[in-house]
Amino acid sequence: MQEIDDEFEVKLGRIGNRKAKKATSYLRRVRQEAQKAGMGSRRASSFTGGRIGRGHAHGTTLAGRARMAGRRRVVIKARIVRIKAGDTGAVRAHLRYVQRDGVTRDGQPGDLYGASDRADGKAFTERSDGDRHQFRFIVAPEDSAQLSELKPFVRDLMRQMEQDLGTKLDWVAADHFNTGHPHSHIVIRGKDDQGNDLVIARDYITHGLRARAADLITRELGPETEIEAVRKLQQEVTAERFTRLDRAILRDATDGGLELAAKPARDPVWHATRMGRLRTLERMGLAEENTPGNWQIDAELEAKLRRLGERGDIIKTMHRELATAGIARAAGTYAIFDPERAGQRLVGRVVGEGFADELSERRYVVLDGVDGQTHYAEIGMLASTEEPPVRNSLLELRPRSAEPREIDRTIARVAAARQGVYSERLHRDYDPQVSGEYVASHVRRLEAMRQGGMVERLADGHWKVGEDYLDRALRYEALHRSRQPVRISVLSWQRLEDLPQAAGATWLDRQLLAKTPETLGPTGMGAEVEVALRTRRQWLIEQGLAREQEGQVRYARDLLRTLEGRELARTAADISARTGLEHIEVKAGDKLTGVYRRMLTLNSGRYALVERSHDFALVPWRPVLERARGQMVTGSVGGEGISWSIGIKRGLGL
Repeated sequence: MQEIDDEFEVKLGRIGNRKAKKATSYLRRVRQEAQKAGMGSRRASSFTGGRIGRGHAHGTTLAGRARMAGRRRVVIKARIVRIKAGDTGAVRAHLRYVQRDGVTRDGQPGDLYGASDRADGKAFTERSDGDRHQFRFIVAPEDSAQLSELKPFVRDLMRQMEQDLGTKLDWVAADHFNTGHPHSHIVIRGKDDQGNDLVIARDYITHGLRARAADLITRELGPETEIEAVRKLQQEVTAERFTRLDRAILRDATDGGLELAAKPARDPVWHATRMGRLRTLERMGLAEENTPGNWQIDAELEAKLRRLGERGDIIKTMHRELATAGIARAAGTYAIFDPERAGQRLVGRVVGEGFADELSERRYVVLDGVDGQTHYAEIGMLASTEEPPVRNSLLELRPRSAEPREIDRTIARVAAARQGVYSERLHRDYDPQVSGEYVASHVRRLEAMRQGGMVERLADGHWKVGEDYLDRALRYEALHRSRQPVRISVLSWQRLEDLPQAAGATWLDRQLLAKTPETLGPTGMGAEVEVALRTRRQWLIEQGLAREQEGQVRYARDLLRTLEGRELARTAADISARTGLEHIEVKAGDKLTGVYRRMLTLNSGRYALVERSHDFALVPWRPVLERARGQMVTGSVGGEGISWSIGIKRGLGL
């Protein structure tokens, strides 16, 4: 929210998992609205769609009002989000985000409100079930810091919007004061007061709503004074971002050349600030004065300044997250993770995480790397079932490869003999030595691709993957790279300082046994890990699980399995003491049926608690089990894990 920008772009959300013909349903609705409005006879070549829907008349008439002299500016970002049929998880997740902790002036959770004082997020989510889309806005008055609260302004804006659109709106909002620019998040259902799809003209979203907001904030605070206008312009002179002054300079330049005499500034203040900005650009290497009054402007001025502004915001974010975590790191150790660079890989402790883009919900994470540097990485959008990074956990980040994954190569080889058809039986025929869990992992991969529309599951349980399956897999990965540019692996859910003397198989143990352990930096997190490894090594010696021999440390055979077994035995004893149930161990070849109760986070990893009438089992946990909490599940134990199913004829892995 650092930049107050007159440019505006409406962003459409991801279409989701519908068939292609369903993905165009909203556009068909738009065309119907166009026909009702009598615009169906326009030539296609001149039709832009900006006036389709409610509010188009106001969008046209109000287009220039927001820039009138004395008007206070308001930034409005808008996004139309598709909602998958029967899936309100994304709606629920977004409302949780806008109400998260630390967004109010006193650091409390956000207060969700509507036309009344408080709004019920659960009820709003339930009403949204069946909606095809919803509108999400971020409204940020430039002078919002002068308002004691934003609620009256937002409610006035929504009442005006209802008048302009000719319908009552079902909406909720929450105000955020955790940035330098207080702003409001507004969510509007995609239904009008008659229960029909709500279609809002793009011109109204782009121009009309911003003009209405500018009217309201100007009425509340009074017209912008000359002193305020001058102060804001002067702040832009040295700003390391793209500003109004830069836009004016580019507008007046011809083929990259700016002749000041040909474009004189009528206002002395504007002339002074423009000259000051040109001198700033000159120092930044983005402009050069060839002769007095004649300037050559960098052809990539806007792109470079926008990147510079983004980098400045990232550095501020890193500094804030480190300060919140109480970690001191030199600014010279700051680095930005680039997933496009070959061989890039990060391992480190999560210092902080949040949203790089609040509107599109693209997330970032700040890692205190074992290489001694502090890294900022954009991790993209998470699915509604995915958990965001946990502070103080240890992560590994890897770029998504542009090459086919090995799992896809295997599916392609199995399907090649059957003209592009895959099944579990065909896989076992292809390789009789594979385990059930290994085959199940390939089925889960195909299910994920089916939801992306890349493959088809047949009625007999076979999969039609196509003879061009590898090409489809690459397209699927490309789509995910745009949404999630990195793969995230949790190395430890526990804090580094808790690992040296922890029961269980920890990340430190895996490092001690690794043939090629992580390269540790001499300072920062790298130095902390080095100390933790020495302490862990000594602890293992004291426990009789390692010994020093001829200047080297020899570790017990099956060290990781021994440590894991000890932790599971202790955890099981605690559960037995509380519940009176007996603990049973499951082995390869066993079949486990019971009720999945909950997930346990241990030093050795995450485990699922599955209860039966008189006993229980602790088995490796998978995220898919959360869909079955409190329900009957059946697991087939293989050599590489457990293949789960829930209920009758319904596979969790499928």
